[in-house]
Amino acid sequence: MTTWTTRPETTNDITAIRDINLAAFPTSGEADLVDALRADPEAWVDGLSMVTEGSDGALVGHALLTRCLVDGAPALALAPCAVRPSAQRTGAGSAAIRAALDSARSMGENLVLVLGHSDYYPRFGFTPASGFGIRAPFEVPDEAMMAMALNDTRPVPTGTIQYPAAFGV
Repeated sequence: MTTWTTRPETTNDITAIRDINLAAFPTSGEADLVDALRADPEAWVDGLSMVTEGSDGALVGHALLTRCLVDGAPALALAPCAVRPSAQRTGAGSAAIRAALDSARSMGENLVLVLGHSDYYPRFGFTPASGFGIRAPFEVPDEAMMAMALNDTRPVPTGTIQYPAAFGV
C-alpha cells in the first residue's frame, strides 16, 4: 500500500486540483463545482480543501469540505472527492477524506454530510443522515444521504440541508 502525504491546498494547487477532477469524472461538472465553491466566500472554509500527493510531489487526490446549513445551523458538505485514475483504489482518496475530516474536527466543526456510495463512506464513520433527523432538499435513497458527527458530545441540528448555490439545488 502506498503511503500518501496530505495537506491543505495552496493557490499553486488550483490547476492541478481542476485536472484531478477532470480526469476522475466524465464531465467538467465536479471541476466546475470546486471552482464555484472556491469563489463563494459563504461556502469556502480555508483549510478544508485537502490534496493527496505522491512521493514525487505530484498531486493525485482531492477532497473538499464546504459550508452548508441544516435548517440554518452550520454543517459541512463533503463533495467532491476525486482521484486521478492511475491512483484510484490505492488509498489516495481515503487519505484526503481523513485529512479533511481531521482538519474540520480540529477547527471545531461538528457535522459533515455526504451524498455518496453507501458501501464507501461508512468506513469513515458516516451513517444515514435520517438517523440524525437530517434530510436532503431533494429525493435521494436513504442509504446514500449520510452524516457524521465529529464530536459525539455536541448536539447535531435536525432538518433539511441547505447547500451552497454552486450545487444548484
